[in-house]
Amino acid sequence: MENKYINRYHTFCKSLENLKKSQTADPHADFVLEGTVLNFSLTFDIAWKVLKDILVKKLEILDFAIGSPRETLQQAFTNGLIDDDRWMQMLKTRNYLAHDYDGTFAEKKFQDIIEIYCPLFEKMKQQVKKYYDEM
Repeated sequence: MENKYINRYHTFCKSLENLKKSQTADPHADFVLEGTVLNFSLTFDIAWKVLKDILVKKLEILDFAIGSPRETLQQAFTNGLIDDDRWMQMLKTRNYLAHDYDGTFAEKKFQDIIEIYCPLFEKMKQQVKKYYDEM
């Protein structure tokens, strides 16, 4: 893979490390909730693009809407890059958070982000790591 794809994977890893800091933070402290939501959205967006990179560049799968997070997740699931259907719930959460202007949805989803979604990102990182170790 080209440097662009390697850099995207490293950006995902760094973003995930930043998101994991929320696991020990107080969600009521200044900017923790907002920072967590921002880091979650960024981590999710980079994650699905990392999955797309592997599907297209390494597995040479091109018969899906490459610009669609939903279709990328479905292909990643079909091809064993992810193995949990909660990724679709994560996509819905990310989409709702983009329109959560008063923060009420974010407050409800904070625990899911740190207790469910962070481990899913971590598992994905371990599952796709082999594609980047080969380089």
